[in-house]
Amino acid sequence: MLEDQSPELTPISKLGEFGLIKHLTDKFSFKNSSTEISIGDDAAVINPEGKKVVISTDTLAEGVHFNLGYVPLKHLGYKSVVVNLSDIAAMNAVPTQLLVSLAVSNRFPVEALEEIYYGISLACEKYKVDLIGGDTTSSQTGLVLTITAIGLENSENIVQRNGAKPNDLLVVTGDLGGAYTGLQILEREHSVFLADPNMQPEMEGYDYILERQLKPEARTDIKQILEDLKIKPTSMIDVSDGLASEVLHLSEQSKVGFHVYENKLPLDPLTISTADELNLNPTMCALNGGEDYELLFTISPTDFEKIKNNPDFTIIGHAVDLEQGNFLIASGSNELVKITAQGWKAF
Repeated sequence: MLEDQSPELTPISKLGEFGLIKHLTDKFSFKNSSTEISIGDDAAVINPEGKKVVISTDTLAEGVHFNLGYVPLKHLGYKSVVVNLSDIAAMNAVPTQLLVSLAVSNRFPVEALEEIYYGISLACEKYKVDLIGGDTTSSQTGLVLTITAIGLENSENIVQRNGAKPNDLLVVTGDLGGAYTGLQILEREHSVFLADPNMQPEMEGYDYILERQLKPEARTDIKQILEDLKIKPTSMIDVSDGLASEVLHLSEQSKVGFHVYENKLPLDPLTISTADELNLNPTMCALNGGEDYELLFTISPTDFEKIKNNPDFTIIGHAVDLEQGNFLIASGSNELVKITAQGWKAF
């Protein structure tokens, strides 16, 4: 409640909706010539400059997508931008603008929202994206953050999920499973703290996987790397809900099956050791953990020589006829294990 806040903190009611928006956004600058009119008018105006407009939106709700017991507000703002830019990157497009809508209860002072917007501004600077508008309103149930990301791209460069063909190679960027194991460490230490607030959290040595969970990055760099290699993916998706779920999405949209090799899955050593510590199967962390925000895509087998030794990519399988299904080829035994989506479900 507002009356319980310390004197140094500013209640939102002191600024009002429009004053709050101006206060939170007046330090944002613009980096894209396609941004013509932004915050301060009834609507923003984007000039697509002859390109296609690519749009994606995501909502993050307190208690569903994040726990403020261990997620810093600055990191929340940053991550909320990244998860949306990842969708634009998965279309092989360049992100250019953002809209931010915030529903917030009166337990949050203005200073808390400043932290969120500081994280948003850091992401905008890193990814050269303009904040051009949004909305703020009150909430009875905590914090809800909705981001709409906009990108621009020439029509011929856009990649969808539906272009994979049998024998195409299945490729993933970076490594998988780290965000999920990082989340398990955060949940474990938060539970210990709730049981005994005098206990200090044991976070030392888990830096990489904690960053994968709290401060992921969107792979907007991959577009240029592929262009330099003269490779255009035949289909693409970002790994937000777990590798298994994304493989099945590509399968459904492209009308092909996929065979994925367990021994090819890129796993960071810390992900493997932490999974072992927590009695988790590292492969299951990669398949079903989610929130890695890497890119999963298919390429023509004729592009194999261009990509085979590139450290940014791992070939993890190949496309087959749809009737052959979606299977993980287990390490050692070569047993075929049916791929099922057990990752994040919104409802």
